[in-house]
Amino acid sequence: MNPSRWWTETTAALGDLVPLPLAALALALVTALVAAGWYTFPRWVPRRIPRLRRRTRNRPERVETVSAAPAPTVVDVPPSAVSPVAASDLADRLSADGRYAEAVRERLRAMLHDLTDRRVVWIRPGMTVGEVVTAASANRPPVGPPLAAAADIFSELWYAQRGATVDHDHRMREHADRLRHVLATDESTEVTW
Repeated sequence: MNPSRWWTETTAALGDLVPLPLAALALALVTALVAAGWYTFPRWVPRRIPRLRRRTRNRPERVETVSAAPAPTVVDVPPSAVSPVAASDLADRLSADGRYAEAVRERLRAMLHDLTDRRVVWIRPGMTVGEVVTAASANRPPVGPPLAAAADIFSELWYAQRGATVDHDHRMREHADRLRHVLATDESTEVTW
């Protein structure tokens, strides 16, 4: 059949079923809806399309070694709320329980408490690990390498959500000891806020 003839017969059959003013109104409404959707496009599209998950019988469930919600910021308690010694003791207890990611986080908190107690950097709530490293390195450059290495471990575990191991905790403990040593030897230089 010729496309021109098909179009003519289809519109004639549609015209017999639906009156022309009603078809024009429906076409105008569809056009308005498409235009409104096009204009407000980003708002009505979901940011993340949910995926359907099916379990298979042969595959075991994935076990997460990091807690479900990663900490969005480094400092979520005021610097004076917990002493560095208490944070280190808590980190040792968490490490003994096999909760290495949380132990790494507590060791980093202890390092941050040491930095604020020695007046190296003023940590504001909401600062990220990178911002703390940048500020501390600018105020006292020798603290930069151990703090940056500790921040890398923390970011790998909490932001990238990789599994924590004993090695991560051991390296974090070494970086904390190195930072305390640098702060003890370089205590003569103080930065005022």
